[in-house]
Amino acid sequence: MRDGARTPDHVLGLLALLAEEAAPARFEELLQRARQEGPVQPWEGYLDRLGDLALRVRSLIGDQRRREADLTALVDAARELSIQNDLAGLLAVVTKKARILLGLSITYVSLREDDGVSAVHASDGETTTRNVGRRTPDFLGIAGEIYEKETAMWSPDYLEDHRLARDEGIDDFVRAEGLRAVLGVPLRRGSTVFGVLFGADRRVRHFTPTEVSLLLSLADLAAGPIERTGQLARARADVTHLERDRSRFNAALTSVHHMLDVHQRAFDLALDGGDLQALMTAVSHALDGAVVLRDPGGRPMASSGEGVDLLPAAVDAAALEAHTRGEPVHRLDGTWAVPLLAAGENLGVLLVRPELPLADGDAVLLRLVAQTTTAALLLQRGAVDRPMRDDLLNDVLSEPVRLNAFVERARRLALDPSAPHVLVVARPEYGDMARAAAWASSYANRLSGLHTRRDGCVVLLLPGGDPSGAARKVSRELSPLLGRPVSVSAAGPGEGTVGIRSLHREAMRTLEALILLHGPGASAATADLGFLGLLLSDDHDVEGFVTSTIGRIIDYDSDGSGELLKTLRAYFDSGNNQRLAADMLHVHPNTVARRLERVTQLLGGDWQRPAEALQIQLALLLHRARTALVRQTGPVR
Repeated sequence: MRDGARTPDHVLGLLALLAEEAAPARFEELLQRARQEGPVQPWEGYLDRLGDLALRVRSLIGDQRRREADLTALVDAARELSIQNDLAGLLAVVTKKARILLGLSITYVSLREDDGVSAVHASDGETTTRNVGRRTPDFLGIAGEIYEKETAMWSPDYLEDHRLARDEGIDDFVRAEGLRAVLGVPLRRGSTVFGVLFGADRRVRHFTPTEVSLLLSLADLAAGPIERTGQLARARADVTHLERDRSRFNAALTSVHHMLDVHQRAFDLALDGGDLQALMTAVSHALDGAVVLRDPGGRPMASSGEGVDLLPAAVDAAALEAHTRGEPVHRLDGTWAVPLLAAGENLGVLLVRPELPLADGDAVLLRLVAQTTTAALLLQRGAVDRPMRDDLLNDVLSEPVRLNAFVERARRLALDPSAPHVLVVARPEYGDMARAAAWASSYANRLSGLHTRRDGCVVLLLPGGDPSGAARKVSRELSPLLGRPVSVSAAGPGEGTVGIRSLHREAMRTLEALILLHGPGASAATADLGFLGLLLSDDHDVEGFVTSTIGRIIDYDSDGSGELLKTLRAYFDSGNNQRLAADMLHVHPNTVARRLERVTQLLGGDWQRPAEALQIQLALLLHRARTALVRQTGPVR
């Protein structure tokens, strides 16, 4: 073989290894042989680069297959959960699947009881008998953090983690099993956390966002069947109570069978890949009414049933109330607004108008249908890899985020990380934060932005370059909806992740200044506050302040049309006396008067009021100083 052909052969070898998904060590062996044979022109330096690219492609293929395997495992778990009709069998499936999915040492489920304690109902992988039946006050340990914050929590080394409220029973169990890392995710009924799914490992372990999201997805899929088994248990208790009244017994049994049958068929339809339109058709038939599925931004996704066009367009208040309370809301016109929630995330709302008023059993069925629809939405978009909008903005504001990580997570949310954006902060006065946060979720989704709650405010990161307009729009929409004043400030525009935390600080400072100056209910952007806004801003945009204040005067003079800047300085230096200003300029007083009339045409009739005059004098001083610096040292950077 000629020397010139060696390197192309090695390239083919790399492709062959990539095609058979060979181990990374074999790639390195091939590259090592190529280096020993020596570089061949024109391939010098290319082979190492090709080797790195081949390993990256192999890694991406591996990641994709792992995601596909995780999603397949979730679908299989959902199928097994859907056929379980007793709580013990259901929880056994959940704990077993959780342990296999994340490669954990032990998994268990704790459910909240009425007396302020949580009890372990099922466990998988334990080596002792200390877990099942163990009862713990529900404000202690990782479970206490989850019930309080309503989100996933984990510790890489539980016994060494001094942030948690300790419990002797939990610590004894962890020691007996030799556990180190512990992860817990909430089990939810609407917005209510009724239990925790735990996973633990016998080694120190830092759980990745993908692992946490995977366990959250399994918990979300299990919540509906757990609710169903609980309802079935309650129905069985009712059957025992109603044995003396045969007619009532038959009616209750028929209702339970109908509820379970409808829920089973809808759940099977979701698992079999049926589209949302087919699912809404099934829901419409089951509830005998019109049904509309709306996304978090209020846009219709699917609908079915007679009279869909008659569903009220103005249901925003009902949808907001439903998401605030985490349960269905009934309007006087007969329409039900049912929130679709998963791990606290707003997935949309289900609007239902039945032909006849819903009975108690139908109301339960409505909640089960909502959980089935939620599961379908999660499976449709790939629940394993779902990034949370709330988490992304909250993470950026909490600590510096690597640019590559921010860009990747933003793109997975169909956001453009390079587009201009503004940051808006809204503080509802006199409370009502829950309703404001529910509205913010819908508003951010509608505008393809992000939102979170922070320091008693809702924070919105919205695409666009007009912070003043964004603040006014938020105020106009949110204040009437809450029926009370909302103070709103905005900062920007910015680009990328680098300046988001700075924009948030700037918007918060502007909010405090607004409330001090104008009282609750005011709205403005930092730039609207003139020189005060310049002081509050992180970038101190002197040029922007000067341009917004006297830019028209500067442009007028630069065209050779007059000497308005010089006239304004003389007018203010003379104490607003036109005759003294004329003497300083060596012109006739009528000339000064005509020039000041031109100033009024350019700046408006209020330019001589004290507040506006102060802004103009500051702008004149800054412009004069910058002009002098340019003459001496060149353009100011």
